[in-house]
Parts: sequence; structure tokens; C-alpha cells
Amino acid sequence: MNVRARDTGIRRPELQLSRGSRRTFVALALAAAIPVLLLSGWVATLMAQQQRDLARSAAVASATRVAERVASDIAAQIAVLEAEAASATLDRPDLAAFYAEAVRLRQAHPLWETVELARPDGAQIVNLLRSLEEELGPTSDRTSFDAVVRTRQPVIGGIGPAGSISGKRLVALRVPVIRDGTLRYVLSIRLATNAVSSILRDAGAPEGWVGTIVDAEGNTIARTRAEVEELGHPANPALQAAIRNAPNGFYTGPTLEGADVEVVYRTLQHTGGWSVHFGMPVATLNAPVSRSYAVLGGGSFVSIGLALALVGLVGRDMAQRRAGEQARFSLALRSSEEQGAVAAEAAELGTLRWDTVAHRVTGSPRAADLLGWTAAAEGRDSAVDADTVLQAVDPEDRGRLSEALRRSLAEGTPLDVEFRVIQEGREPRWVRVAGRVPQLHEHTPAGLIYGVVSDIEPRKRAEAERFALLRRLGEAQENEQRRIARELHDQVGQTVTGLSLGLKSMERLLARGATAEAGRQVEWLQSLAGEIGRDIHRAAVDLRPTALDDLGLREALATLLRDWSQRHGIRADLEFLSEATRLPAAIETAVYRIVQEALTNVLKHARAASVSVSVEKRAGEMRVVIEDDGAGFNADEQRERAGGEAPAKLRLGLSGIRERLSLLSGTLTLESSPGIGTTLFVTIPIPEHPET
Repeated sequence: MNVRARDTGIRRPELQLSRGSRRTFVALALAAAIPVLLLSGWVATLMAQQQRDLARSAAVASATRVAERVASDIAAQIAVLEAEAASATLDRPDLAAFYAEAVRLRQAHPLWETVELARPDGAQIVNLLRSLEEELGPTSDRTSFDAVVRTRQPVIGGIGPAGSISGKRLVALRVPVIRDGTLRYVLSIRLATNAVSSILRDAGAPEGWVGTIVDAEGNTIARTRAEVEELGHPANPALQAAIRNAPNGFYTGPTLEGADVEVVYRTLQHTGGWSVHFGMPVATLNAPVSRSYAVLGGGSFVSIGLALALVGLVGRDMAQRRAGEQARFSLALRSSEEQGAVAAEAAELGTLRWDTVAHRVTGSPRAADLLGWTAAAEGRDSAVDADTVLQAVDPEDRGRLSEALRRSLAEGTPLDVEFRVIQEGREPRWVRVAGRVPQLHEHTPAGLIYGVVSDIEPRKRAEAERFALLRRLGEAQENEQRRIARELHDQVGQTVTGLSLGLKSMERLLARGATAEAGRQVEWLQSLAGEIGRDIHRAAVDLRPTALDDLGLREALATLLRDWSQRHGIRADLEFLSEATRLPAAIETAVYRIVQEALTNVLKHARAASVSVSVEKRAGEMRVVIEDDGAGFNADEQRERAGGEAPAKLRLGLSGIRERLSLLSGTLTLESSPGIGTTLFVTIPIPEHPET
């Protein structure tokens, strides 16, 4: 009877709480729903506006990317044209040989409509749309032609008038042909407008946005939609006004299809005033904001209704406050129980007290298990001599643990050290000890550190596996490059050599009774075979230099710097400050690749006149210093512009070097100043017992 009465006494308040607080809970729900509805509408509006801003930001980023891509594509076309302008066929000139070279270039560049060669007075002498013997007449689009004659610089023209030969409105890219300081010819390629539109579409235009390219005169030369109706015609007034006001920005105006659009535009660099424009319908951009306003208005009306219902419920349920207090008390009790459960889960961390004066370590059972001594009774702390704990630490890690304890006590800094524990019958296990010196009052005993011990073996194992995988991948890449280089040199190189010898024999045969034209053709083929052989040899060396395997790092670096200096006209010096002994293959390969990537960065960014490379093998480490006298930069400003990111993301592009060094536990230090130059300090540890 007593038990049943006691049970009934417990249930009765719960039943009263259940019955008496229903309406209060409903009232609370209504009270919570009102701000939630209003807040939801407000958040929806903010998110819609943010979505619109994100869409605009994405459009700006895409427009910038597309502008850079299009400008890069046009610059690549100009580079090919400049290389052709330096052709030896224009030295004599040999128009037949030049015509043949131009045909091959056009076949390799499907966007080219034709290749044209004209005298400075504008008279065409070569046009691939006609044979070499036909009369061609003057060139079209004299504006861009005269600009080349006047400036003797490459010029990118706009969309020109219909040509007398092609019958089309084409876009001209022109470069001067200068020999002995005299303008001999003007070499041009003509791009059809649909070819420029193809470049625009292939550059990755934002989905749903209409893209347009406009030349310096305000004429449309490419469009992702309705090309036929727009190309060659002046752009709308809003577009032209925006270009006159600023090289980049936004504007709003109607499209060819009649819809109002918001347009982001960017002026292309080094294109003579071309600009790329992307527009999205204003209604599409503003649709989420309009819907969010509707949601906010509806939520406001619903909130008013809920507020009226809340007033009625609160007036009827004031008597239920006490039951509500009891409910909150029960909720707090359950929360306390959950916190206790969380504390119990945290018991996987061991706690310890390290007394460096008494040389005693006191710890929980979990700490004893992790640090390798026998624990006391379950649930009680145990103490051992500090030397016992240190003896269980891996000999390679004892010094680091002792130094960390000394520094924490001397400087008052937090203790945080990772080391391996060796226990009989177990594999070495990584643990981490984190703690601090207590600062309770001025009479706190000296030499005490309180901390916790955690098991980090799974994380360390994962890191070791990742490191081993990265090293194997690097070795596999080098082996594959070595194999390809060998095949290029041994197989393809021999084939090209045979071709060159055969052509030499053919030249001797033709010299006995062949025409001069056939002889020139053989000479050209022989020169082409020589170029192919040199290119294959250069590619083989870039993939895997044979000197690195056969002669070692010193000779490989000397060959690299000598060839690089001759190829690019930049003085390069190499200095070895130690004996030229062979190093582990991984270290030699890493040093060679790091110097190779550094030279590439110098060529791209530094505008240097000289580069020096210093290599020194010290006790236990290899040091490499790469220094140039180029433009340099302010590393702090570059880091701020990159949003505080690591220096690997600065404009020098050092991520590849840092990745190679991470596989060898190496370090990279960068020093640079504007106008002075840049210096890279590379340090790679050399293992005492290198792997075979």
C-alpha cells in the first residue's frame, strides 16, 4: 500500500501538468510562431537579395574569367602570327614557300578564314582565298592596316567592311614584318564573326546570360544568341554609353529580343578596345526578391491573427504558470543528466599531474593506460616515478618531451607535445599531452603541470599513410616521365634522324639534275626534320633529363641553366659550395624540379636580367638558394590581397614547390622587395640511412 501510494503521489502532479499546461503550450507556440513568421519573411527577403547579389557577383567573376579567356585566345593567335612573321621564307622573300607555310597554319587553326600578306601601301601579294598568281587588289579595313604601318606594332582590328575577295565582313589581326629595321610587309589573319562567337561560347559564358563582344568602334562582332541579326551592326546606345564612361562596370538596357537586362561588361586587355558584355533579364534577377516580399506580407497577416489568438489563450491560462515552472525544472534536470553523460564520454581523456620537483606523475586510469604504467584500483588515480614514464617514451621523442616540459615551466606557456609510447607486447602508440602550469595563487607549488592525455594513434597512422601515398605517386610520376623520355629519345629521335639522312641523300640526287624549286623544297623539309628532332630532344629533357640519372645533380643543373639561358637570353649562374657527391634519387629529383619551376616563375613574372643558383650540401641537409634581380614584389601586400592566404597562393605560384618539399619534410622561405628581386631559400633534410 505504501508503495502504491508513493507511486500515485508521483504521477498525480504529472497528470495535472499534462492537463493544465496544454493551453499554455499552445499559447507559447503561438507566441513563438509570430516572431518566427516575421523573422522568416525578413530572412527570406535578405536571402533573396543575397541570392541576387551572389548572382551578380558570379556574373562579374564569370565575365572577368571569360574576358581573360578571350583575350588570352586572341593573344595566342597574335603570338602564332608573330612567329610566322619571323619566318625565313619572308627574308628572301620566297612567296611560294610562305604560301605553303600559311596553308599549313590555316589548317592547324580552323578559326582562321584566310591569311593575307600585303605591302606597306596596302596592295595584297598573298591571300589564301586566291592562288599565288592571281591579282588581289588592295586590302580592306584600312583603319587597322594603317595603324600597323604607323606604329609597327601588332593591331587587333574590329569588324571590317565586306572584303572584295571574301565577300564577308571579317575581323583582322595584323602584325608587321620588319627586316633590318624596315617595314617590308603587313601579315594578317582574318577571323569570321562566327569564329569570334565560337571563342566567346567556348570561354565558358555564364548559363542563362547573353554574351556579346563589341569592338572599339561599338560594332557587334560576336554574340552567343541571334548572331545573324546583330553581327556587324552598332550596339545599342546604353552599351556604347557605358563603354565611354568606364572600361568595366554595370548598366541596364534592352536587348535585341526586347527584354530589359542588367549587363556586366569588361574591356579586354591588349585587344585595341574590344569589350565583352553579359546580360540577364532584370525580371529573372528580381523574381526571388518579389517572391520574398509576398512571403513577408503573408507572414505579417498570419502573425496578426496568431497574436489575437494568443491574447485569448494567455488570458485564460494565467493559472497554469506554476505547472509551467515545474515543466521547466524537469527540462533543466534532464539537461543536467545529459551534461553528466557528456562528461562520462569525455572520460576517454586521461588526466595527469606532473611534479617535476618530486619527480612524480599522478594520473587517472586512462592516463596510466596511455602512458604505459600499471593503474591502481578502478576509478582511482595512481602515481609513478617520472623516470618510469620517460622510459616508456620512444628514445627519439624523450628529448622533445623533456624540452616541452622545461619550456612550459620556465615561460609559463601551455604544454602541447606529441610523442610515441612503447609498451611490451604492443606496437608503439602516438599520444598527445596538453596542459598548463597552474596559476591559482602566489603560494602555488613550483614545478607542477596539470594536463590531459589523448590517444592520437589513428590520426598519426592516417597521416603516415597519406605521406607514403604522396611519395609513391611522386615516384611513379618520375618513373613514367623517365620511360616516356627514353622512348622519345631512342625511338622517335632515331626515326627523325633517319628522315634527315634520307632527305640529305635526296638532296644530293636532286642536285644532279633537279630544278631549283625542288631543291628548295628539300631544304625546307630538311630544316623541318631538324626542328622536329630538336623539339623531341627538348621534350625528352624536360620530361626526365638523362644527365640526372647518368651524371648526377651538378651536371643536370648545369645543362638546365645553360640551355635555359641560351633559349631565353637571361644570364644564369650555378655554384656548388660542396663536393659533388651523389644524393638519394628523391632528393636529386626534387632539387632539379624545384630549380626548373623557379626558372619558369622568373621567366613569367620577374623580368630579370640574371639568375643565380647556389647548391650546398651540409651536415644532414641540402640547401638551395635561387636569386634573381627582377621586379620583385611586396610579399605582405600580396598576402593581404589574397585574403590572408598562405604565400603559396601569391602570384609567384609556389604551390608546386611547396608540395614537393612537403614529401621530403623540406622548407621554403621567400624574400622579395619591389625593384630589387626575389630570393628562394630551400632546405631539404638528408636522412642518415637513405632508402635504397
